[in-house]
Amino acid sequence: MKPILAALLLVPAAAHAQDAPLPPVRYPAIAEHAEDGPGFVPAGWTLEQSQSGDLNGDGLPDLALAFHQADPHNVIKNEGGFCGDTIDTNPRILAVALAVPGGGYTLAMANHSLVARYDAPCADDWFAEDSTGGGGITIERGTLRVRLSYFMSAGGWSMGSRTFTFRWQQDALRLIGFDYLDTQRNTGDLTTLSINFLTRKARIAHGTVESDKEKVRWQTLPARAPLTIDQIGDGADFDPDGLVGKLSG
Repeated sequence: MKPILAALLLVPAAAHAQDAPLPPVRYPAIAEHAEDGPGFVPAGWTLEQSQSGDLNGDGLPDLALAFHQADPHNVIKNEGGFCGDTIDTNPRILAVALAVPGGGYTLAMANHSLVARYDAPCADDWFAEDSTGGGGITIERGTLRVRLSYFMSAGGWSMGSRTFTFRWQQDALRLIGFDYLDTQRNTGDLTTLSINFLTRKARIAHGTVESDKEKVRWQTLPARAPLTIDQIGDGADFDPDGLVGKLSG
């Protein structure tokens, strides 16, 4: 994948994401029906995260699941030797299973592009719950939120996150919100971007961690159909209307 966010653009060559191709992966088919979350886990994968909540408005608790492959062949040598000897590049799959009246669940969606494979030894694992910024999935008020955090142990001062908010509509997870946070640990500069794709409004704010004062401006985005989760691609590269790039430009 491309280096995650602007932080990795500051990393010296020894700490960059791997230049060599990652081991190839064949993504498995997910069971169409299961009685619970573990029943959807493909062979050779683990259920890394599971959240329950009503996503389609029928009053039944649905499941949001994150699977993580556990193949030792995807744990590769860190050729640079900086920030550890090995890199666990095992991929992830995000899935949604909708509750069936009477019991059990039906697979509604599976995606393996939003959370890209980890390949940067000097960055925290952006999806892991125990990372510095805390990544992962949550269900809040009928929406699914996917958070990717970033923190460099060497080579960059940036830390922050990208959070995607999805709503289940028209038989797909569709993006209704996007939040970007960046903090410069050396200066304390704080930048936030919050987009509501339903209202087409983007709030852009600059400040510092030492003050509640912000310089805020608003921007209206062009009208367009909401993206599905599969249309986003790699979440670390997502830059709606070039707004993220302009923040650091």
